[in-house]
Amino acid sequence: MSLNVYYDLMSPPARAVIIVLRLNHVQYEGRPVALRKGEQYGQEYKKINPLSKIPAIDDNGFKLSESITILKYLAQKYELPEHWYPCKDFKKQALVNEYLDWHHFNMRYACLYLLREKLMIPQTTGNPVNERKADEFRANVVKIISDFESYFLKGSKFIAGSEISIADIVAVCELTELLACHEHDVYKNSPITNAWVERVREATNPIFDEAHQIIYLAQKVYKKNIAKL
Repeated sequence: MSLNVYYDLMSPPARAVIIVLRLNHVQYEGRPVALRKGEQYGQEYKKINPLSKIPAIDDNGFKLSESITILKYLAQKYELPEHWYPCKDFKKQALVNEYLDWHHFNMRYACLYLLREKLMIPQTTGNPVNERKADEFRANVVKIISDFESYFLKGSKFIAGSEISIADIVAVCELTELLACHEHDVYKNSPITNAWVERVREATNPIFDEAHQIIYLAQKVYKKNIAKL
């Protein structure tokens, strides 16, 4: 098998790549990289991605990192259905790209900083949650969700219109990460975004839920672990 995919399902970008591959029945060899064990910093993985980030792919010797680049590459190489990443309709492609260009410094950063403050920092340091910082990061997520709704959804079913695309998968994996630290109310309390999350989930199940099992488990143990700090 020529396509090797390096991933950890705790990572939203990696989860997005795996979901799209599985939804489209693309054959690949999964190569798990345990982030919590620091395996991304090992010398063997650095041969795949010297930057020690996941996901990454090795497609018969062609190595590639950055999840969004990977998703575009896979969509075009494997000629996925046009709705995933439009290649013929440049306007629809532009709508997908517009969200993806916005994503990293907005949706991803906002959710990641809240997750770090509520889960990652307390787990690694043993210190309690800094509630002042958590409140600031939560407020930023709420603002980002408002921007997401007013501009990218614009009353449409999915980000690029009536059909699901890689933009929806990238975005939803970031938001559902907040389940792990019990901060999912920031989108569940927003009817528009919550309805969109459910549409994406329904359109991609059972693969969506299978890929999120590790997040659902983290959600169950979060309160118990934080209570010990």
